[in-house]
Amino acid sequence: MDILITGASGFIGSFIVEEALRRGMNVWAAMRKTSSRKYLTDSRINFIELDLSSQTRLVEQMTGLCFDVVVHAAGATKCLHKEDFFKVNTDGTRNLVRALQQLQMPLKRFVYVSSLSVYGPVREQRPYSEIKESDMPRPNTAYGQSKLDSERFLDTLEDFPCVTLRPTGVYGPRECDYFMMAKSIKGHTDFSVGYKPQDLTFVYVLDVVQAVFLAIERGKSGRKYFLSDGKVYSSRTFSDLIHRELGRPWLLRIKAPIWVLRVVTFFGEYVGRITGKVSALNNDKYNIMRQRNWRCDIAPAREELGYTPQYDLERGVPLTVKWYCDNGWL
Repeated sequence: MDILITGASGFIGSFIVEEALRRGMNVWAAMRKTSSRKYLTDSRINFIELDLSSQTRLVEQMTGLCFDVVVHAAGATKCLHKEDFFKVNTDGTRNLVRALQQLQMPLKRFVYVSSLSVYGPVREQRPYSEIKESDMPRPNTAYGQSKLDSERFLDTLEDFPCVTLRPTGVYGPRECDYFMMAKSIKGHTDFSVGYKPQDLTFVYVLDVVQAVFLAIERGKSGRKYFLSDGKVYSSRTFSDLIHRELGRPWLLRIKAPIWVLRVVTFFGEYVGRITGKVSALNNDKYNIMRQRNWRCDIAPAREELGYTPQYDLERGVPLTVKWYCDNGWL
C-alpha cells in the first residue's frame, strides 16, 4: 500500500511515518524543502516536496505517482498573522484535495488530522459535560476556525473517502509546547492562570497514530472522531506528574488571574510581529488557556474504529519526560 503523509517532519507526522514503515507500507513523506529530516532517517522513506499553496504546483509534483492512502497531518499551529492560519490549514487542504481529484487519484482513504479546537468553549457551564459531535462549533481561535473551515470544505465533497480525527491536546516525545512546561518546572517555576475549575483532556501521540491507522482500516467516509485518552484531569495533574518525574525539585507555584495572561499574550503577540518570530504567548494561546471545558466524547471512536487508548498521563508523561532528558532537551 502506498501512503502519502503530509507534515511528515512534524511532531505527529513523524510518528505516523514510523508506524507506516513498521506495517510494511510504501511511505511517501511530504515536507517543505527547509524542513528537518532529523526523525526521518529510515532509508525506505520516499521524500516528496509539496507546495500546498498551489493546486497547479501540487498537480505537477504528484503527476506520475499513485497513492492508496493520504494522511493529511500538515498544518500551522502558530502564526504571526491570523490570515496565515487560513492560507496553510484551510487553503492548503483545499489545494491538496483538488489536486488529488484532478489527478484522479484512486484513494481508498483520506485521513484528515483536525483538532478538538474546532469546537471552542462549548458546554462551559458547570458541571462540565463531554463535547459531542452534535454540538454547534464556535471556535474562539484562528487555528480552530481554520481547521473548522477545512472540515466544512471536506463536507461538501461527494464520494471522497475522508475520515476526520479531532484530537485534544497531543503530547509525547518531540513535542515542543508541553516541553515548555517541563522546562519551566525544571527551572523551579510552575505558572497557571484562572481560578475557575478547569477540566482538561490529553492524548499521547502514539494513541493518535493508533487512531490514524484504525481510520484507514475501518473508518467510514464522512465520519469525524474525537480523540483523548478517555480520562479527565484537573489543571495541575500534568505539571504535578512532570514535577514527580524530574525528582521533585523545589518549586514556586504561581497562580494568576486570567487578565494577567491577557496582558502577557497581548504583548507577546505584539513583540512577535515586530521581531518576525512567532511567540507561544499569543492571542490563540490566551483563548485556549481561558477555555475551562476540554471534555470530549470518544465513544464513537471506540465503537466504530475500535480505538482503545493505551496511554493515560500516568504512563505517557514519564515516557515523555524521559525522552526529553535522554535527548538533551532537559
